[in-house]
Amino acid sequence: MDTAALKHTWSLAETLGDEVPLFFYSHLFYTHPELRAMFPVAMATQRDRLVGALGRIVSNVDQLDEVTAFIQQLGRDHRRFEVIAEHYDAVGLSLLTTLKHFLGELWTAELAADWAAAYGVIATAMVQAAEESELSSPPAWEGHVIGVERRSMDIAVVHVRPEPELVFEPGQSFAVETPYTPRMWRYLSPANAPRADGTIEFHVQLVPGGQVSSAFVRRLKVGDVLRLGAAVGQELTLDEADRGRDLVMVAGGTGLAPLRAHLERIDLQWQATGAAPRVHLFHGARVPWNLYERRLLQSLTSRPWFDYTPVVSDDPSYPGRTGLVSDAVTEVGVPPGSLAIVCGSPAMVRHASAALRGLGVPASDIRFERFADLEQAAGDRDPQPSALAEQPMGSAR
Repeated sequence: MDTAALKHTWSLAETLGDEVPLFFYSHLFYTHPELRAMFPVAMATQRDRLVGALGRIVSNVDQLDEVTAFIQQLGRDHRRFEVIAEHYDAVGLSLLTTLKHFLGELWTAELAADWAAAYGVIATAMVQAAEESELSSPPAWEGHVIGVERRSMDIAVVHVRPEPELVFEPGQSFAVETPYTPRMWRYLSPANAPRADGTIEFHVQLVPGGQVSSAFVRRLKVGDVLRLGAAVGQELTLDEADRGRDLVMVAGGTGLAPLRAHLERIDLQWQATGAAPRVHLFHGARVPWNLYERRLLQSLTSRPWFDYTPVVSDDPSYPGRTGLVSDAVTEVGVPPGSLAIVCGSPAMVRHASAALRGLGVPASDIRFERFADLEQAAGDRDPQPSALAEQPMGSAR
């Protein structure tokens, strides 16, 4: 398999912009019209995500070992769309037809065989993971809304009880569908560690023009039922070795959620054992009232292991730190050997990561969702693990 040719031809396809996804979806829906219902009615903001993610993953098949766990998670997560093996065939055929159309004379028999083989490897890994997960979990969970708190004009905290129990680690995310926005899935990170009662807490901030965030903040009520996918993502989780390290956490807006989940777990550990890593949390918001967990976090500073720095960017009258949260990190500094976790908007993640590197933190010690497309964040989203994860694959997510 000529992986250099795969990368080169995909880079050529990417230069064509919207033409590639438009052709791809036209072919997919024309040849398999039964798949159209698996996608949102409005495709304008999502049409490039599937084909773009597919192209990037397949053209980098030589690095499959590095993303195997992620691909398997995608396969398991796609069960919520009722994706079956035949759907993967449909997507693969449309992808190859699209490449043939745009590459013209470059589409040789050898290149076609390489693209087919690479796609087959990816699709097989996803199908096998999905088949294995059928033995132990449902394709999707019902999330019963048991509480909705409006914390500010544009932030809501939603309490959900999944049925059956939904297993996750702090830092992971779930794909979530509301009853008001069918077939429009968004990824949200729980703001809590796993609890004995199985409940989950989501923090959602209203995005201008965002249909899903608007449904969460303005319409969701007790008694509504969400649909939840399986937990995905590893970049913001902590393994056993990580849990003993001092942490620097940098959050923007409701990017606080997965970091708050870690704080809850650490506090439970401290209460049970008296031991905990040192943690410094920087939380940035545009306006003071969007520091929506300030009271809780301020109370947590009574713990010997926790420091908290709130930062407001758009209110010069604010009596605390003002400006960008990344600048606050630079001013305060980072203890040597700390592990950094960053979560927020794409711009905030870039700025904070650059600030941390400027302080000497190795890139390997800065955690953020690397497989999210930080350069092309679109519209209505919370922490979102995957461009692929917005739509079904094969049916084609």
